[in-house]
Amino acid sequence: MSSTTAPAGAAQPWYAAFPEPKDAAPAALSRDAVLQRLRDSAPGDRAFVLVDVRRADHEGGTVRGSLNLPAQSLYPSLPTLHRVFKAAGVREVIWYCGSSRGRGTRAAAWFRDYLEAQGETAIASVILSEGIKGWAAAGPEFVAWMDGYDASVWGEKKDDA
Repeated sequence: MSSTTAPAGAAQPWYAAFPEPKDAAPAALSRDAVLQRLRDSAPGDRAFVLVDVRRADHEGGTVRGSLNLPAQSLYPSLPTLHRVFKAAGVREVIWYCGSSRGRGTRAAAWFRDYLEAQGETAIASVILSEGIKGWAAAGPEFVAWMDGYDASVWGEKKDDA
């Protein structure tokens, strides 16, 4: 049995119901680059959208203005998302999860595959490097750009001094 084959009767991961992305390493943006874009643009005048693909672990906050589209139900919605983003003039979709190494990467790759299949070249699909955990851990200037921030979720310790 290969290492990629689950034993008989074993539960399959949620993403096994969907095709594997063609390239599992989508382009990435640093949190500094994303923060600069947020600072440089008005909320109603952005050519990018942030998509948080967490589900039950959405607590603790999210990058300000992000959509929450859980990865587990995302794949069937790709055509609709493409139409909505295109109609809204979105030029870049920035996906993230906790670390952007699982769900965020898979979502960005799926959307990129969909865009390529449509011949769509005006919209990019990228990930936020280090995800929301990296964002929340980067300090006060990043935390200030979070909606619903809850320090206890991120394990911040009280200063003992």
